[in-house]
Amino acid sequence: MRLSRAAALGSAFFVTTALALTGASAAASAQLPLATGYVALGDSYSSGVGAGSYDSGSGSCKRSTKAYPALWAAAHSPSSFSFTACSGARTGDVVSGQLGPLNSATGLVSITIGGNDAGFADTMTTCALQGESACLARVAEARKYIATTLPGRLDTVYNAIAAKAPAAQVVVLGYPRFYKLNGGCVAGLSEKSRAAINAAADDINGVTAKRAADHGFAFADVNSTFSGHELCSGSPWLRSVTYPVDESYHPTAAGQSSGYLPVFGSAA
Repeated sequence: MRLSRAAALGSAFFVTTALALTGASAAASAQLPLATGYVALGDSYSSGVGAGSYDSGSGSCKRSTKAYPALWAAAHSPSSFSFTACSGARTGDVVSGQLGPLNSATGLVSITIGGNDAGFADTMTTCALQGESACLARVAEARKYIATTLPGRLDTVYNAIAAKAPAAQVVVLGYPRFYKLNGGCVAGLSEKSRAAINAAADDINGVTAKRAADHGFAFADVNSTFSGHELCSGSPWLRSVTYPVDESYHPTAAGQSSGYLPVFGSAA
């Protein structure tokens, strides 16, 4: 069957237009930057406090070459790697001082944040020095903050990341439980204090996982890898009270490479 001249012209116009649109779309796609850079944000659990081998240029941020972001970058050679995580960082510090490297070419972001907002350092100091009653009261205060105030603080950070790096896969990592209950510790905190601290860690992970999911981010739970390597386990990947004091209750180099890195690598 032969097409009429009008039908043939219409068919030719349709094909030409379709090809032109396809070509324009391909050209536009070719002009978009490939999102392959990696930016590591967050607090001391991401900067690598406790792992040693700190970059002298990072000062009090104590960024370690043995921290999971540096290890992942060394193994995968992203097109760019910016390491802005800093010891002591709170949610507001991330927003005000760590997001500079994020842009449309950022393909991967990692972050641990929220522990300092909830008073991690003060809580552990109270528990170590003031006994069970004071410890339980301070943990209860921290858990109230985690339930009521922290979700909004996390939303602010996650919104800022999404706005500056819209193409990025964002991996939010949690914190490990500190103690193996009924473990091998014969001194130090009471078992009730250890259980309360673990419960607070579960709280912050639960809130963080929910907020991350609501923003379309991945949540990486490190308790699976740290299981059997908590304090009082006999093979801990966390430091107990140590010197320098700021390294207390932080992952060792093994905690970073065997606790954090595999979980991050699976989610990245």
